[in-house]
Amino acid sequence: MSDQHNAVNLDEWAEIAIAKHTRKIFKYEARVLKDKDPEDLHQMRVAMRRLRSAIAGFALALDLPDAVSEKNIAKFGRSLGKLRDLDVLLAKLTNEYRPLLPIAEQKILDRVIKSLTRQRGRELKQVRKTINSKLYLNFEEELKHWLKHPLYQSMGKLAIYPLLPDLLLPQVSQFLLHPGWLVGTTIKDGIIQFPQILNQEAIVQLVSTEDYLLHDLRKLAKKTRYNLELFSPLYNNTYNHYLSQIEQIQEILGQIQDFHVLRKILEKALKTAIATQLPTLAELLLSGRYHKWLEWEVIQREFLQEQTRRKLRQTVQHPLKINCK
Repeated sequence: MSDQHNAVNLDEWAEIAIAKHTRKIFKYEARVLKDKDPEDLHQMRVAMRRLRSAIAGFALALDLPDAVSEKNIAKFGRSLGKLRDLDVLLAKLTNEYRPLLPIAEQKILDRVIKSLTRQRGRELKQVRKTINSKLYLNFEEELKHWLKHPLYQSMGKLAIYPLLPDLLLPQVSQFLLHPGWLVGTTIKDGIIQFPQILNQEAIVQLVSTEDYLLHDLRKLAKKTRYNLELFSPLYNNTYNHYLSQIEQIQEILGQIQDFHVLRKILEKALKTAIATQLPTLAELLLSGRYHKWLEWEVIQREFLQEQTRRKLRQTVQHPLKINCK
């Protein structure tokens, strides 16, 4: 089916989503193996994530072969992700941070970059091994066969319009109820309260202490975004506005996490605290994390407001009318 707006049943919508992400995965496979452009890896990884999200979102309608499972797709995604994370890290160190450092620190950082580049080579070998593995080849063969002869459960024949709130509200509720939203707040008499503006040191300490919760909220934001994007053509501009905000949440929390991960990797490579050998870079990382937290506080306050949460739930409950075929 070439036109999403002609699809009115759950199985039709599922087939469109799965076919779309599958084409993208297979498009970039050969390019990833050749390793000419880091963007190829990024695109394949994103497509793999979106395929996993589509399979999870449409699970009640699908009858997929065993090889095409969330577990297998997650395994492939982790392999791609390790290499992609190194690409991002190397680009940041080389293009963003290195030019800002004094010569002495640049020389130290160059040794770290060289070590990470060797590590990237090992991860590339692992990605190539994954894509050429029996597990992956079976997944590819079974997925192609399913797309030619798709099978569905009985729920797949139900009209999609009445199902949308039931499909999406559990995901939205899980997202809104995540404890990561409360990091940095206090609760008095059932009311969420925000502290006075914290200084850089206090925020860095807070983020370091609550790193796991914030990282977990970021992962849930990504999952929620992907699930909601499956149905974005069926909703109005308000729905897509919330999608943009959820994407922003994912990005800001991801950037906060990146500072933490980068610091840990550097200290592992240096075998000492980063401030000892790279004090300028250490200060840049602290400052960057502090300013990202200030960005986070703005959207955190908004999504902890009752009005914002109520409007999001109401929006999900009212998709656009679909013209039946």
